[in-house]
Formats: sequence, C-alpha cells, structure tokens
Amino acid sequence: MSMKEAGMGIGVRITTATTTVIKTTPGMLYRIIIGTTAAGAITINDGAATLAVLKASIPEGSYAIGVHFRTSLSIVTAGNSDITVVYE
Repeated sequence: MSMKEAGMGIGVRITTATTTVIKTTPGMLYRIIIGTTAAGAITINDGAATLAVLKASIPEGSYAIGVHFRTSLSIVTAGNSDITVVYE
C-alpha cells in the first residue's frame, strides 16, 4: 500500500545534491524523513520564498513540518543526503 492510499500523503525520495521540484501547485508539506544524517543543509521553498532550512548534519529521524505552501514546493539539498519528503 502506498503512502497516498494510507491517507498519509505522497513520498518523494531524494538522494543527491540537487534542486527537486516536488509540486507545482499549492499543497501541504507534512514531514521530511532523514534516512541518513544530512550531508548538507536542506532548504524548503515555496516558489521563490524560503520556508525553512534544516541544518547540515541533522540526525536521522522524521521531522514534522506541517506547513501549507501557496505556490509550489521545492527542496534544495546541498549534499548527498537520503531524505523522503511527504506532502500532498
């Protein structure tokens, strides 16, 4: 069963240093799951605006964000981190 089917949002995994456009319309960011300690900062953007920055070396775990984005959701990973972004 996918996360969407379980009513928990959609999960997107990111494992490289990159900018990833997650969604191009408004929505909700539920959480970010850090699979391995972050190799670099993780920046959460709503369009051109920065919503939050998770510092480099943030430990493994699930971090509840719980924020609505109005324009689009993108994630910038400054290092090769293993993260999953859960949104809807």
